Amino acid sequence: MNTPGNPWAGGSSPPPAPKGLRPSGGYHKLRSFQVTTVIYDVTVSFCGRFVDKRSRTVDQMVQAARSGRQNIAEGSRASAISSQTELRLVSVARASLDELLLDYEDFLRQRRLPQWSKDEPQARAVREVGRRTPTDRTDPVAAGAYARWLGHSDPGVVANAIICLIHQANYLLDRQIAGLERDFIHEGGYSERLAAARFAERQRQGRGDQADRTAPAPPAPNCPHCAKPMVRRMARKGANIGSQFWGCTDYPGCTGTRAVETPD
Repeated sequence: MNTPGNPWAGGSSPPPAPKGLRPSGGYHKLRSFQVTTVIYDVTVSFCGRFVDKRSRTVDQMVQAARSGRQNIAEGSRASAISSQTELRLVSVARASLDELLLDYEDFLRQRRLPQWSKDEPQARAVREVGRRTPTDRTDPVAAGAYARWLGHSDPGVVANAIICLIHQANYLLDRQIAGLERDFIHEGGYSERLAAARFAERQRQGRGDQADRTAPAPPAPNCPHCAKPMVRRMARKGANIGSQFWGCTDYPGCTGTRAVETPD
């Protein structure tokens, strides 16, 4: 029996409901967030120590470092609603760190300071600190672990150490982005699944509407008086005004009528 007010009564099945919100936040546990926190804090210190405060470069470097950190956090918060938004924000963080990397490389080049190669002993030592730091720590990476480089009086040593940290963060973000892309393709976030469910429902409704429009109309009955075909008419007066009925096509020569049967 059909249930009044229930659009799914009568045999049709609703599309599956999208899954609920994913857990969000928890960005403090992300290694990428921990490293970018160090990069941001040390960039503020570096600009204060070694860059002319009147230079626009100070604001640009600090904002790029801040963007690298903040967009990771914002993406983590947005993950419950939209995987696409999270992916976009983490990609913005990655781009901001690339911008910051260029600023530090420019700093070294313009002052004719050497830039460490990947195999430089000090570069390997900085990377080793990162490898020794567990990725499941609940507290941010302590900048003190890098104090021998980041607190150095030589700006070239500090800039090179920060460049190493930026490369570490970029590597982590590349892996994070690849994982987010896989999740987005296979699952999507809540808003993507909701949109997909809505699209499926609109397609279902469209198929139903099309079936209704293309279904053949029931044949007209024959007149009970003269056996000629009948047509639908509408009562214009009397007790049944506004209601439909079958009337003989030979009207007014024939006044035969039939009631229009309504489906159950």
